[in-house]
Amino acid sequence: MTLASDPPKEGFRLSMLIYDTRFRSITIQVVVLLLFLAGLFWLLNNAYVNLEAKGKDFNFSFLWSRAGYDIAQTLIPYTNDDTHMRALVVGLLNTLLVSVLGCVLATLVGTVVGVLRLSHNWLVARLMTVYVETFRNIPLLLWILLMGTILAETRPSPRDFRFTDAMREAGQTPEASMWFFDTIAVTNRGTSVAAPVFSNSLGTVVLPGNIPLSLNALALIVVLAASFFGWRLLMRRAKALQEATGVRPTTWWQTPLVLFGPAAVVSVLLGLHLDYPTITRFDFEGGFQMLHSFTALLIALTVYTSAFIAEIVRAGIMAISKGQTEAAYALGLRPSRTMNLVILPQALRVIVPPLISQFLNLTKNSSLAIAVSYMDLRGTLGGITLNQTGRELECMLLMMLIYLTISLVISSVMNIYNKSIKLKER
Repeated sequence: MTLASDPPKEGFRLSMLIYDTRFRSITIQVVVLLLFLAGLFWLLNNAYVNLEAKGKDFNFSFLWSRAGYDIAQTLIPYTNDDTHMRALVVGLLNTLLVSVLGCVLATLVGTVVGVLRLSHNWLVARLMTVYVETFRNIPLLLWILLMGTILAETRPSPRDFRFTDAMREAGQTPEASMWFFDTIAVTNRGTSVAAPVFSNSLGTVVLPGNIPLSLNALALIVVLAASFFGWRLLMRRAKALQEATGVRPTTWWQTPLVLFGPAAVVSVLLGLHLDYPTITRFDFEGGFQMLHSFTALLIALTVYTSAFIAEIVRAGIMAISKGQTEAAYALGLRPSRTMNLVILPQALRVIVPPLISQFLNLTKNSSLAIAVSYMDLRGTLGGITLNQTGRELECMLLMMLIYLTISLVISSVMNIYNKSIKLKER
């Protein structure tokens, strides 16, 4: 009911779009959207006009033409008779390989360095400080070139590993020897590592895109995944018993048995053994080969990014109240148990958000692989394919879209993990 004393309601006026707080935010958003669309239209029209002036069109049919170039290190079968699309997939897999391994290794190294920087041992803390300040203040490209030069120039050639009958009769030994029970040979050409092979094969399934998938490897992956979930159930049961009775059951012998026992049994049944690299007349054969370009890139990405992660870990630990450490010591926990069970779990809430940025930086920095001729996405799609086909715009847009997709996936996964460790309000 409207009373006689109520002021009459004002009608809508155009000035309210600017001066009325109820409509101002909507007005600003609409104006920004229109400006963005206008800029996008200008860019697309400009690209269309320039392409038309050069007699070019915009299509991606070149991806299905013959590539005509070789790729030294591949995770799936590839020959120079395959298409540019196949080369793109090979480069993408190489990018994902070095990015995933780099993120894992950089996190491990960075966490250790960050914790040791807070050590009460003066010498250890200072050495870790030197590590951080050295690796993060020199450009990553220089580290990649340095690692590649060291591996190529300081390692012996394959012929230095050769051991002939004449040398045996003369009591001589080779100039160079393999490492870790003759499983690794590092030469100036690359690294040869003993490869796991199966005597009993379950067969191979060919996935779309002519990608072979070993059923033996798939069986091991499934068994390891099941073992991991079994271990999680074991830990959950142990925690429930501890909360109910106050006594935590013994699990130290059950953990390795549940995690690795089923995989060991399956490996024995499938006849798993190592194929050792052996020296021939010119090079090593057997096992699998890792190019120095891949090794140099992985080492450089690891040591460079780990320096930043170390500072993130150190800041996260320092953000936890000192009273937490003192309370843990008062309960009789050792310093190592205090760090693992009390400090680091709380510090993760501070560490994870900036850690996401470092993972994204490492993934994008992997595009510097072109400096050591590692054929990643930048070297295939953004390098040889672009130069051969002359499709600069298509290659660049496609490469940007792929990197954007990878970054968004990493951010989404890490954000899900970040939400899982946040404090739950009641």
